[in-house]
Amino acid sequence: MTINLIQENTQESIWEDNKTILSVQNVSKKFCRSLKRAYIYGLKDITSQLLGKSRKSNCLRKDEFWALSDINLQLKRGESVGLIGVNGSGKTTLMRIIAGILKPDNGSIKVKGRLASLSVLGAGFNPILSGRENVYINMAILGLSKQEIDKNFQNVLDFAEIWDAIDAPVRTYSSGMKARLGFACAIYTNPDIMLIDEVLAVGDFSFRQKCYRKLSELRQNGVSFVLVSHAASAILSTCNSAIYLHKGKVVMTGKAKLVIKRYEEDLAVNKGKKITVNPGQMAFPEKLKNKNLDTKLQIITISLRDSKGNLIERLTTGKGAYICVECECYTPLKDASLNLIIRSISEQNNCCLWLKSCNDMGFIDINPGCFVFKMKLPYCGLITGVYSIKLNLSHNGTYYTILDAVESFKFQVDGIDNMSQCSYYQPRSWEFESR
Repeated sequence: MTINLIQENTQESIWEDNKTILSVQNVSKKFCRSLKRAYIYGLKDITSQLLGKSRKSNCLRKDEFWALSDINLQLKRGESVGLIGVNGSGKTTLMRIIAGILKPDNGSIKVKGRLASLSVLGAGFNPILSGRENVYINMAILGLSKQEIDKNFQNVLDFAEIWDAIDAPVRTYSSGMKARLGFACAIYTNPDIMLIDEVLAVGDFSFRQKCYRKLSELRQNGVSFVLVSHAASAILSTCNSAIYLHKGKVVMTGKAKLVIKRYEEDLAVNKGKKITVNPGQMAFPEKLKNKNLDTKLQIITISLRDSKGNLIERLTTGKGAYICVECECYTPLKDASLNLIIRSISEQNNCCLWLKSCNDMGFIDINPGCFVFKMKLPYCGLITGVYSIKLNLSHNGTYYTILDAVESFKFQVDGIDNMSQCSYYQPRSWEFESR
């Protein structure tokens, strides 16, 4: 997966802002792929610390790799940031470092206020103890006194909605019940910062909506969030900014809408990463345009053009364009129709469109010579991804394949806005009437 990194400037004085409650500065973390070497390195590092010696934390030893590299993050009171990226990009590692579970090899973490972590489902829950006992232990770990827990216990129980099971051992709970109880414990500790790692992906629809409403309420009250999720909709609905991680490095930071758009484009395009995308136009070798071949029609070029006829490298969802097929005919063809089959390489080669010129302009007669089929797309309805075109010609009721899907023209579509929840782009117009 090839990703182009967008560099950002680190604000060294950000911690001087009184509104900043979380500062992650130049944080890096490395792991070792060999379990045996990891134990050896760990013992050496502990020994060095006990003897007061410094170790070369900037250097990688054998079998080590950077799980995180030079990460910067600043969070102000009432703000929320989403972490997104494919598996193994370092999201959970960063959350554990912020929570204090892991120690960074380089950099620093500064937190102002109470921090509640839900980076692991049921964190702090003992499976042998009852739900009631775990609530007291869990909230005590998060910093509440027994009096504060007594005051909030009924609120926790009502939010989790597990009244009948509260005195049963947690090992009898489903993953959804654990998520309910863990989330309820976290929000009623009155935290200043909440770390949420995929917790909202578990549970039924009504509970997730309840959680989102509660997060919105907490955010209005000044609580900040760091949310890890593979669901773009969760980050868009909860976070005002986002960080896109890939292999431990920051690819892009900024407004959640723009970061998610970039992530979706990279994800869709890299599903077809072994496919070479044609740069807007594909010309066919002269040796294929041989009149002595057993063929009636040959393609000269296929191209993508914008609404003004200019050559473009890729289509954009929702924008007008032309797909142009320049051909040469060698013999008269009666009642002809050009047919396009567009498949999504990003989505298991699924057929997205099957378009026939005869359905829109009727059958045509083609005389020998050169001509161009232009299919106008008032709006490109395809979402972000990589696609291929298969062409065939029908005349007098028979089909003749002139371009096979395996060797065909391949093109890319860029999205506008966030299209992860859509199957296609729907052109539309809005009206508003006051009654």
